[in-house]
Amino acid sequence: MRRLFIFFFLDLVVDESYMFYRCLLDESGAEMDPAWECAGKGACELRQRRFADTIMPHILNLYGSCAKAKDFDMYAPNASFEDPLTHAQGVKQIKSAFYSLSKVFGESKIVEYHIQESVIAPGKKEILIDNKQHYKLLGKNIHMISLIKLYFENDKIVRHEDWWDKKPLRNRDTVSFPLVGRVMEMGRRGLMLATHAMMGFGKDPSSH
Repeated sequence: MRRLFIFFFLDLVVDESYMFYRCLLDESGAEMDPAWECAGKGACELRQRRFADTIMPHILNLYGSCAKAKDFDMYAPNASFEDPLTHAQGVKQIKSAFYSLSKVFGESKIVEYHIQESVIAPGKKEILIDNKQHYKLLGKNIHMISLIKLYFENDKIVRHEDWWDKKPLRNRDTVSFPLVGRVMEMGRRGLMLATHAMMGFGKDPSSH
């Protein structure tokens, strides 16, 4: 029994050390594959630095289960985040949504992306991130494509949407029966509230 406990403890330490090391590499850019960082296909040519370039390191941390408190500074206080499963309102709930990734998946990251940035009005921007994501759940690899839509006001994100398979979020405005859409919206809010409670109501991990 004692030997089994020692092996379990060592395995846990190695796993946590690997995750910490991977996060450091992602944050610093060291040993990154340029094709992963810039999506290849001509996306890495020298160009003027865009506003989106200051945002992407934080987005990669969020989706890579490496998020730190400072990564959420890009959100406005009343910002929202929504994907097909959850609808978070406010920075605290958004933190819970992304901090929970490491609790569910053994691995998560954006592996390829292409950015489109545009100004839609004075002081307002839209950034579209066409991307591929990788997750590992119970030892099984999961690959998916998505379209991340970020809406900014005064350089802060006010709305963050993640369209899985590039399909619009289903709600009262996008489904045939508004009542069904309303039920879907309520389901996403309910799951988010449960996640928020499980994650300590958006509390930053002590290491962050």
